[in-house]
Amino acid sequence: MQERPSDLTDEQVADALRLDWGLEPAALAYAPVGFGDHHWTATDDAGGRWFVTVAELSEVRDLRRLRLAMDTAAALAEDAGLDFVVAPVRTDRGETVRRLDDLYAVVVYPQVDGAAGDFGDEPTQERRTALARLLGELHRATPKVPAAPVHDPAVAGVPVLHEALDDLARPWSGGPYAEPARAALAEHGQAKLLAVLAHYDELSARVQAAAEPVLTHGEPHPGNVLATTEGRLRLIDWDTLGLAPPERDLWFLEGGSGAEFAAYAEVTGHSPDPAALALYRLRWDLDDLTIYLRTFREPHGQGPDTELAWSGFTGSLERAVTAARPGVQ
Repeated sequence: MQERPSDLTDEQVADALRLDWGLEPAALAYAPVGFGDHHWTATDDAGGRWFVTVAELSEVRDLRRLRLAMDTAAALAEDAGLDFVVAPVRTDRGETVRRLDDLYAVVVYPQVDGAAGDFGDEPTQERRTALARLLGELHRATPKVPAAPVHDPAVAGVPVLHEALDDLARPWSGGPYAEPARAALAEHGQAKLLAVLAHYDELSARVQAAAEPVLTHGEPHPGNVLATTEGRLRLIDWDTLGLAPPERDLWFLEGGSGAEFAAYAEVTGHSPDPAALALYRLRWDLDDLTIYLRTFREPHGQGPDTELAWSGFTGSLERAVTAARPGVQ
């Protein structure tokens, strides 16, 4: 997130590093990156560098699932030997996640020398192909991990969208983006947006019946791909890890040439299913749409995070409606 949380201090984060990881922070700074979690960079008194993620817990994102995802990521690095996995650092008690309070949990990663991209970057074909091979290795490692979270194909925020569609006839007053959000939904109309959800359900039923689940990263977009100073690619941010059809990862790679999918098939023997690619492309936009809609339906102000949310909301809405038009897969 661009804006640091008002209810969380640097000292609380530093205390977690001291008490649970045995690290004495010599320097600690908030890092305004990403969307959803809060991040700090830390340097300990021995010169070690760390990337600290503070995850906000909710009904959708509970501590049990976060811990299972982080434990699985650690097992991929420690037991399955996947050296491209930037895994969480265990606490002194061997845990990958430390609960900070009722709202937040802390995960610590090693600071890796290199540069991650941004979510909207357009990767080169060479990068797409290299990442396809990495994802193939990840998916093939599924039998090596004894337990992993299962990705739920249902869009968690659908009730939020239904409530919003039922409330289009009266003004919204949560904040500066409330009325613009209502107007954007009203422009498309309730029937069209319900058709989007029906289209998603049809795709999901078709894909889930035929697919063999594998261990997926969930968000292998450019912002979660780190190019190291040695020229290697490494995957970061494993909280969305889960068992799902491989296309949950693969739709991020699609570049039009097919070379990336040919490379993936060389590693795994699997050629992506077009219906599954369409499903997870639409799933991404529906997830984002409902997350942003929840923000705009609740009290909110105007700042960098809500400005970013508004841009994401309008883009997700247009893409989702387009995907559900007749003849569009």
